[in-house]
Amino acid sequence: MTTAIPRADRRVSPVFLALVAILAVSGWAVWSGTLAASTGFAVFLFVTAAWVVSLCLHEYAHARTALHGGDITVGAKGYLTLNPFVYSHALLSIVLPVLFVVMGGIGLPGGAVFIERGRIRGRWKHSMISAAGPLTNALFAAVVSAPFWLHALDGIPDPFRYALAFLALLQVTAAILNFLPVPGLDGFGVLEPWLSDRVRRQVAPYAPFGMLAVFGLLWVPEVNQVFFELVHTVLRGLGVPAWDTYWGQEFFRFWQGEPQVPQLVGTGTA
Repeated sequence: MTTAIPRADRRVSPVFLALVAILAVSGWAVWSGTLAASTGFAVFLFVTAAWVVSLCLHEYAHARTALHGGDITVGAKGYLTLNPFVYSHALLSIVLPVLFVVMGGIGLPGGAVFIERGRIRGRWKHSMISAAGPLTNALFAAVVSAPFWLHALDGIPDPFRYALAFLALLQVTAAILNFLPVPGLDGFGVLEPWLSDRVRRQVAPYAPFGMLAVFGLLWVPEVNQVFFELVHTVLRGLGVPAWDTYWGQEFFRFWQGEPQVPQLVGTGTA
């Protein structure tokens, strides 16, 4: 279903354009080594800006799919402008995800756009609205890891390669976590339309705590190990080695000092 949305309701926000500008400038700084005295700070800006941009695209994907599914209110709510400040839960969608990246290198999912589900008809449409966000993270992971799986790393400076690898890790963690069939996460949203009304009523009270429960479990060493083994299995499939993601995170944590990457024997890569 296509509807006419006023131009102002779908014009790209200056806030999002500013984020893209920060992403471009910091990416150039990492690539060129302009901030050689603080490459880590440039990597931090580049990865953080790219991560927030991906969060905006994640929520935009939900909203755009909902629009075509029948919820014409998403335009008036500002969800089509890619402005992170219009989300109904800015803390969950922007602040906490960035904080978790800083703390543990985990791509925190956060549901932020309010979809008026009563306007949408059809189980498949409801499922696709929920799936659109994590699918965007999966696509983002494929894009930023393209130099790896295309074997096109020649000429790419090491810090930039490490930054891309860490960014790919964040996108893979976000996609996997979002697709978990846990109440409150997108994965459950994909399944929910196919459940009986009785089951949905029983599960609804737990939805606000689903994400907290997942991240509580991730602090359990055994669960954390299994989760990151899955993440790195996906990354290996994309051609991204654990070496690169590790040093990407080390550069990202610029406040710990500039990392000294050891020389790989026999490769000529620092």
